[in-house]
Amino acid sequence: MPEDKNRFSPKIAAFCCFHSAYLAADSAGAMRKSYSDGVYIIRVPCAGKVEGLHILQAFEKGADGVLILACPQESCHYISGNIRAKKRVDYILRFLEEIGIEPERLKLFNLASNQAPRFVQVVNEMAERIKDLGPSPIKAGVIGR
Repeated sequence: MPEDKNRFSPKIAAFCCFHSAYLAADSAGAMRKSYSDGVYIIRVPCAGKVEGLHILQAFEKGADGVLILACPQESCHYISGNIRAKKRVDYILRFLEEIGIEPERLKLFNLASNQAPRFVQVVNEMAERIKDLGPSPIKAGVIGR
């Protein structure tokens, strides 16, 4: 029986670049801006360090959705980490579609460290998107039977 959309609280793994999105998330907390429950922030030195395997493991361990939050275009602390992250996300999006998982469950956004309100907006929009999709088919046991 499908879980009621209003009662379903999605789990979202948010890989946050330390030099941008993580600082935006920290600022959002300092400003007491609330965002969806179930968002698990994972601080990474650079979004470009998030491998496809990390994304897939997040889904395997129960995430209903995954966010990769990278530095803004042309402003990567490590020069091209955000470009590497985009290429990896694009690859994983195609893979997810091939194995029957909605690609909308994975998103990449570019955020600056001073964009706390945008951080809150991004994670809340992702939570709503995932609520509409329902629990991950991996968690529900649909994949891998």
